[in-house]
Amino acid sequence: MSDANDPWLIVGLGNPGPDYAANRHNVGFMVADLLAERIGGKFKRAQKAQAQVVEGRIGPPGPASRRVILVKPMSYMNLSGGPVSALRDFYKVPTDHVVAVHDELDVDFGMLRLKLGGGDNGHNGLKSMTKAMGPDYHRVRFGIGRPPGRMQVADFVLKDFGSVERKELAFLVDRSADAVECLLAEGLERAQSAYNS
Repeated sequence: MSDANDPWLIVGLGNPGPDYAANRHNVGFMVADLLAERIGGKFKRAQKAQAQVVEGRIGPPGPASRRVILVKPMSYMNLSGGPVSALRDFYKVPTDHVVAVHDELDVDFGMLRLKLGGGDNGHNGLKSMTKAMGPDYHRVRFGIGRPPGRMQVADFVLKDFGSVERKELAFLVDRSADAVECLLAEGLERAQSAYNS
C-alpha cells in the first residue's frame, strides 16, 4: 500500500522530436512541460530509462507538498511502458502513484476526465504501460474528440491541433496541469468533482 510520503510519477505521453511536438497525441508532453515550468525544473535525460525526467515538489510548502518525478518517455508512444516501469521501479513508486496524462478520443475536445485504472481504449501508450505494470494507475484524459468524416484515427492523432482548437489549447493545458496538482494534493474524488467535465 502507498502512503502520503511516497513519490508520484507523472507521465506525459507523447512522441519525441519536433515533427510530433504540436500533435494531438502529444498533449501529455505539453502538460508535463508546463508542470516542469511550474516547479522550476528542466527535463534531463534519465540515467535508468529511455526518458526525460524532472524531479521536484508540487503543492504548497510543508506536509501538503508532494515529491514528483515528471516523465516524458522518449521511446515513441507504443513503447512507453518500458521506460515508465523502469522509472517506477528505480524511484520505488507504488503503481497507484503513477499518473498518465494522455489524449483521449472518446472525450470531446476541451473536456477532462480523471480516473484510476480501467482499459486502454485502443490508446497505444496506455496499452504499453498496462502491459508493463498492470492497469492500476491514474489517468488524466485530455479530450481530443473523434476524427471528422472518414479520417483514420492514426492520421487524426498525429496531426496538429486545428486553428480553432489552438485558441483554447494553452488554457486547457493549464487546466490539465491544475487537475494533476489537485489529484496529488486532494485525492481522486476531489479532483474528479472539480475537473471532470
